Amino acid sequence: MVLMKIVAILIFMGVAARFIKPAHWHPFAPNGWPGILTGGSIVFFTYIGFDSVSTAAEECKNPQRDLPRGIIATLVVCTILYIAVVVVLTGLVPWQTLMDDAAPVVNTMKKLHFGTARLVVLIGALMGMISSLLVFQLGQARVWFAMSRDGLLPRIFGRVHPKFRTPDFSTWLAGFVVGIPAGLLDIGTLADLSNIGTLFAFALVGGGVLILRYREPDRPRAFRAPGGPLAPVITIITCVLLMAGLPIMNWIRFFGWLAIGLVFYYFYGRRKSTLRLSTATK
Repeated sequence: MVLMKIVAILIFMGVAARFIKPAHWHPFAPNGWPGILTGGSIVFFTYIGFDSVSTAAEECKNPQRDLPRGIIATLVVCTILYIAVVVVLTGLVPWQTLMDDAAPVVNTMKKLHFGTARLVVLIGALMGMISSLLVFQLGQARVWFAMSRDGLLPRIFGRVHPKFRTPDFSTWLAGFVVGIPAGLLDIGTLADLSNIGTLFAFALVGGGVLILRYREPDRPRAFRAPGGPLAPVITIITCVLLMAGLPIMNWIRFFGWLAIGLVFYYFYGRRKSTLRLSTATK
C-alpha cells in the first residue's frame, strides 16, 4: 500500500511538471508566517503515523537499531515528498482554488483533464490513507496494552491473543472507538482534535526527557535521544507554536477531553499504577 502511494505521488509530479506556471508562486507565502503556522498545525495530522510506529518496539527484533533508523528515514522521505507535491500543486493552479477542497490533487487533475493519470493517483491516495489508518489502529492498541501493563488501565486491555500474540481486546475496542465516531462526526473536527492531542503529547515527551535527564541521569536507557537538552526544548517550543495555530474551539474541546482523562487517572490510574505501588513498598 505504501509503495502504491509513493508511485502515485511520483506519477502526479511527473505528469504535472510540464503544466506548472511559476507565476502562481508569487507571492510565495500570501498569508505570511501566521498562514504558515496555521497550515502546519492543520497538516500535522499526516505526520502522526510516525510516532505510532514506535509503539511496536516490542515486536521488533532489534528495536534499538531498527526503530530510530526506520522512523528517521521515513520521516525524511515523506517530508520531501509532501513538500514536492505542494510545490507542484500550487504551481498548477492559483492557491485560492484549493481552499475547502477535500481532494485538491485529484480535483486539480480533473480540471486539467489528466485522464488515466488521475485515476492512478486516486487509487494510490486511497491505498495510502488505508495504510495510515492501519498504523494508527495498531499504535492505539499497543498504547493501551502498555498502559494496562503499567496499571493505568484495567488488565483486560493487556490481554494477549493465545495464537496471534497480539493485544486482541485492545485491537477490537480501538476499532469500535475509532470507527463509530468516524461515521458520526465530521473529519475536520476529528483531525483538529487529533492534531492538538498529539502535539500536546509530543510536548510532554520533550518535558519528560528533560526531567528524567535531571532526576535520573544514571537510569538505564534502551533508547538515547540525540541533541542533548536542546532537542527536547526545541520540541516543546515548536509543538506549542503549532498548537497556537489551531482554532479556539479546538482548544475548548481539548481541555474538556483532558479534564476527563485527568479525572480517570486520579480515581483509577494513580491508585493502580505499578510504579507508584513499587515505590510505596520500598
